[in-house]
Amino acid sequence: MPNLTRRQALRATGAASLGAASLGLIATRAAGRVDGSGITQSVARWCFADIPLEPFCAAVADMGLTAMDLLGVDEWSVARDHGLTVSCGDVGAGTIEDGLNEPGNHATIIDAFERHIPRAAREGVPNVICFFGNRRGMADGPAIENSVRCLGECAPIAESEGVTILVEVLNSKPGGHLDYIGDHMSYALEVMRAVDSPRVRILYDIYHMQIMEGDIIRTLTDARDWIGHYHTGGVPGRAEIDGTQELHYPAIVRAIRETGFTGFMAHEFIPRSGEPLRSLAEAVELCAPGERTGSG
Repeated sequence: MPNLTRRQALRATGAASLGAASLGLIATRAAGRVDGSGITQSVARWCFADIPLEPFCAAVADMGLTAMDLLGVDEWSVARDHGLTVSCGDVGAGTIEDGLNEPGNHATIIDAFERHIPRAAREGVPNVICFFGNRRGMADGPAIENSVRCLGECAPIAESEGVTILVEVLNSKPGGHLDYIGDHMSYALEVMRAVDSPRVRILYDIYHMQIMEGDIIRTLTDARDWIGHYHTGGVPGRAEIDGTQELHYPAIVRAIRETGFTGFMAHEFIPRSGEPLRSLAEAVELCAPGERTGSG
């Protein structure tokens, strides 16, 4: 066997794991690249955590994807070395449980954004994430006021650097994120409209919102001006986004394109098939623009 560099070996590992059939499937569509509407497909790192980061980056790049989601600051350079954009960075601006609604969390959130948004701008990371937080008995009114106050301080940082702060909506039902306060779009939209910054937007998680309130296409169409990022996932079970679940992603993606969206849609499903990279390749193909030759 000829001598291989470490990067070549990692790429070979990723390609072998994926399989020639899936690589060919994606290559014929260039599905991970920006299509005519501006949508770029990405993938959430944590869902594929069993694959070490470097081989995963290599495999993702080899299948034609150009972006990876939810990487920590110390992981950004690894993605960049493989030609990948970090579509949404995790800079430690609070947590799902400890978020914007609680004033005691504001200093931590603001500090994280002050320290890391300038770096995100330098390294080409277009978005960073934060969360609404757990309710813990708090009414919507004060929680919204607190969230608006914190984001109002964070927005100028993001605006000055050209980076967007994303706040994620999540389901609060059993099996989801119990007690999460930002579990309906009406709540998130009230916060967005009050902050009124072009650099503060909703991360619309299709999986979570299907569980919480459904009506996905109408909701994302009506809220088009306030959504900055999408996550996918199969319902029920957060498995593959294929024909075994209740959401029809080709129609959803078509609706997103029709809104004129020009950002990232990251796949955030947990693969159950036993061939995680093949599952990812099939999801990318399912959501690719244009006519598809297979049933998906």
